[in-house]
Amino acid sequence: MNQQVLLDIRGAVATLTLNRPQAMNALGLEMGQAFLARVAELQKAQGVKVVVVTGAGDHFMAGGDIKEFHSMVKALPEARERAFGKLIGELINPAVEILRALPQPIVGKIRGACAGFGFSLMAGCDLALAADNAYFTTGYSLLGTTADGGGTYFLPRLVGAKKAAELTLLAERLDAQQALALGLVNRVVPAAELDAACEALAARLAAGPSLAYANAKRLLNRSLSASLADQLTAEAASFGRCSATGDFAEGVTAFIEKRKPSFKGN
Repeated sequence: MNQQVLLDIRGAVATLTLNRPQAMNALGLEMGQAFLARVAELQKAQGVKVVVVTGAGDHFMAGGDIKEFHSMVKALPEARERAFGKLIGELINPAVEILRALPQPIVGKIRGACAGFGFSLMAGCDLALAADNAYFTTGYSLLGTTADGGGTYFLPRLVGAKKAAELTLLAERLDAQQALALGLVNRVVPAAELDAACEALAARLAAGPSLAYANAKRLLNRSLSASLADQLTAEAASFGRCSATGDFAEGVTAFIEKRKPSFKGN
């Protein structure tokens, strides 16, 4: 089995790990195949309440595998177009769509390099924690190409059109604090504390009202393409669904009783 992406499920927390540490977790064809396979497994997994996406070793992902790309440079342009069309269109795109549609909160755990597809993947996470040694760049324009993995979809929604254009066209490197200031990540912690901080956040989310989280994600994901009237209707329907759950009854009761709620995800 291709081990370039790993899926580990412990209790209610699933961890997707990009697993080419010797190559800074760079994306090539084999990793693309593994990424889609692991995400498809995750989609079918039972009992998962939160998903963490991270990289093995010292980096999240340095982008595409430039050595693999270089081996293709001598091929005819049509052959290169077909090869990258397969990698992106048949592997990366469906994996990103599955991941983005998951009902569980997705947390990016970022250390070291976060570039290219790694940047797009981070941008598509619901939440992101970064080590203070993390650095970020879109990177694509430096190779004479454009984004993949939803980068041009997520980035304007995070930072606005003009800043997205700047980050895309100039591909300048951002440190962790700059990424935090732009809203690309939610929190920056010392590198030595990243694992513990992410574990604490994952545990908090896993103990939360998972059905409400799923409905909230659905509302947020549709909001930028919906009219106000449509969004209000969707909110009313979502609130109604949530009010019929045991978690809602528990949350209201716990508030009245001045205690911490114990959510069950039902």
